[in-house]
Amino acid sequence: MGGRILDGIKACVFDAYGTLFDFNSAAAHCRADLGEKADALSKMWREKQLQYTWLRSLMGRHRDFWGVTGDALDFAMKSIGIGNDGMRDRLMNLYKTLDVFPEVPAVLEQLKTGGFKTAILSNGSPEMLLSAVEGTGIADWLDTVLSVEDAGIYKPHPTVYELAVKSLSLEAKAICFVSSNAWDAHGASVFGFKVIWCNRYGQEKEMLPGAPDVEVSSLSEIPGILGIKA
Repeated sequence: MGGRILDGIKACVFDAYGTLFDFNSAAAHCRADLGEKADALSKMWREKQLQYTWLRSLMGRHRDFWGVTGDALDFAMKSIGIGNDGMRDRLMNLYKTLDVFPEVPAVLEQLKTGGFKTAILSNGSPEMLLSAVEGTGIADWLDTVLSVEDAGIYKPHPTVYELAVKSLSLEAKAICFVSSNAWDAHGASVFGFKVIWCNRYGQEKEMLPGAPDVEVSSLSEIPGILGIKA
């Protein structure tokens, strides 16, 4: 946990959804109308969103994350029995401006002022990521925002992680990759990044190749792990 220092790191690259941005916040903002179905919708929406990225990658049938997110929402709404009546458009619009987790701005600022390059590497389409970054006011603390659209396939395919190496002009071992998604953390580890898994939700460890170097429960632990004194 926090306190361990990773040496030789020059850049910190973050996953977006679930790591910086709270994907549950879209449904949460509609709780007054969704009622007890809000949590079930958010859970199934996320599960299907990820499943579709993996399945499309295996099929060789890429569609950008905005389209996949809409497909997953349609499935979830039908499965749970939520009528449209404008709710689909409302939820999709909210997904463009998801809430940022509370500690994110301060952590990014600490990393930047501490001399580290910072970036996002996400499944999100460029338009989605631009909207989220600008909407949450964290743009000034990021050197670059990278989308899988430049690779044409979704994480955890290694060509996606290669985008960060090329963009930042650094070796993989000089990059610390941070994700709250365990499968993403394992994929980044196999690629060669140093990896911090932000296990926000107390999940069990995955039985996959690779392994995170450090597990934390909040991004606020990262500056200390990288040797930045409070």
